[in-house]
Amino acid sequence: MTRRDKINYYLDIAETVLSRGTCLRRLFGAIIVKNDQIISTGYVGAPRGRANCTDLGYCTREKLQIPRGQRYELCRSVHAEQNAIIHASRADMIGSTMYLVGKEVSTGEYVKNANSCAMCKRAIINAGIDTVIVRDDKENYRVISVSEWIENDESLDGTFGY
Repeated sequence: MTRRDKINYYLDIAETVLSRGTCLRRLFGAIIVKNDQIISTGYVGAPRGRANCTDLGYCTREKLQIPRGQRYELCRSVHAEQNAIIHASRADMIGSTMYLVGKEVSTGEYVKNANSCAMCKRAIINAGIDTVIVRDDKENYRVISVSEWIENDESLDGTFGY
């Protein structure tokens, strides 16, 4: 038996977490890890007490054909990254790593070029997370230094989507 490398091990856990999501468009799972300890997990879903898209049977953004990365104020869900951050203490998150996996609901394929949206990037920066690792496929991933998001502020050039 071969042992799974540590990064893919944590990405596998984040992928398991996404199965709890309730979005009809894209499912994401996120976990925050520090010193080889999982601090928090998060998946996409409506705020507590509100109906999920899976309960309603439709996605407003899909219905309006809104491109990914835009108009998130119309989304019912709290993103996986936000949910993971909400459930952790900032003191625990400083210097941590977030592992993120996204899958298309319609095909089950990994989200191509997945990345955190502008709002999640801001939350990740303020949480004190140092690194975000995003799965591209079952074996490959990208390592993003959060300092890049601080230095390259997309809100200053009007960049939309991801």
